[in-house]
Amino acid sequence: MLFTYFTLGFEIVGKSFGGNTLGNRDNHLLTQLDTIAKGLSETLSPFCEVVVHDLTNPEHAILSIHNNLSGRKVGDPATELGLARIMSPEFPNLISNYANQFADGRPAKSTSIGIKDEEGQYVAALCMNIDLTLFRGMQSALEHFTKIETDNIIENLEPNGAEAIRKYIDQFASKHATTPRMLKLNERKELIHELKNNGLLDIKKAVEIVAQHLGISRASAYLYVKET
Repeated sequence: MLFTYFTLGFEIVGKSFGGNTLGNRDNHLLTQLDTIAKGLSETLSPFCEVVVHDLTNPEHAILSIHNNLSGRKVGDPATELGLARIMSPEFPNLISNYANQFADGRPAKSTSIGIKDEEGQYVAALCMNIDLTLFRGMQSALEHFTKIETDNIIENLEPNGAEAIRKYIDQFASKHATTPRMLKLNERKELIHELKNNGLLDIKKAVEIVAQHLGISRASAYLYVKET
């Protein structure tokens, strides 16, 4: 199913049941959803359009539209998904990451979340529409940038054993329930002592590798070695 008005957005859709309007509780729900929609749109701008629909009036369902990327306006009708939820409470309440497209042809990825009232009837829906134009351009550029022309040449740009040092440091930090850069002073000294006892400091440029992985100066690392 193609919804040509989506880019990246959230939509909130209300529902009409036999001509009845939403009660105060449901109106309050839509108001709160609109606040959420506004916050989401501001956080995810400029890629996210957030739209609030009230399906008590499907022909004029859009109550508000934040970060407008689709060109729709307040008072526009409900979408196909909104109408489907009006017709059946069994309609899926979550449809995520489906392919979509704006009216002008821009590709999009969308998500639609249905909201039900206490009676199990759909009264709203929160939908996301992501404009993929920029991301696809970036993806193409990254693919070109990381393209390898040949894998016949073998070359190692770091000293032999450097990865062994990093792996030992990572394991040491893991045992202390932290990261290499968050190790305390006494833990760093203990680590240096263990590296030295295991012969890892004999590797070329070992101290520089340790300093870089711990996020400390080479002077500090050399001092720790001297004190062991």
